[in-house]
Amino acid sequence: MAFNIDTFKGQIPGGGARPTLFSVELTGAEYYKVPFLAKAASLPASTLGTIELSYFGRKVKVAGDRTYAEWSITIINDEDFTIRNGLENWHAKVNHASSNLRSMTDYKEDAQVHQMGKTGNKIRTYNFVGLWPSEIGAIELAWDTNDAVEEYTVTLQYDYWTVGSDAGTVMAMPLQVATEGFLT
Repeated sequence: MAFNIDTFKGQIPGGGARPTLFSVELTGAEYYKVPFLAKAASLPASTLGTIELSYFGRKVKVAGDRTYAEWSITIINDEDFTIRNGLENWHAKVNHASSNLRSMTDYKEDAQVHQMGKTGNKIRTYNFVGLWPSEIGAIELAWDTNDAVEEYTVTLQYDYWTVGSDAGTVMAMPLQVATEGFLT
């Protein structure tokens, strides 16, 4: 394949997706500020495990189970602590600090992260199903920290994610089908 800058540019119409154009949504009235104050997030990862089978001294690798890494978001704190209060209350309902009891049986929620296009439209949505905060990060305080706003990271666990407009819709992905021993 010969170098051709126009062919390359044709593969990324509009200049490619931008990591600054995203929005995060958490379920719950106390999280109405999340789309404005979630300053960092990520599109989720998933991993397919590997099972090695031995046959006459050779290893054959087959696909194993899918696992999902934890998901983190970074929140800008404001003086009313609305988001942090909601997260701390969620933690207390999952496991209260003094009683060691759970006050809610269904503690899992759903969340979304939207990749936005340069015109402001949602171009891809990831739905996190069965999500709960496993860690609410520290807010660092220091007398010599000037010209800064507080922020903290929230680590969330979830059951799985889907791609689409809602948790029941999975975006169709290209699939290669094996025909006569060759991928087509």
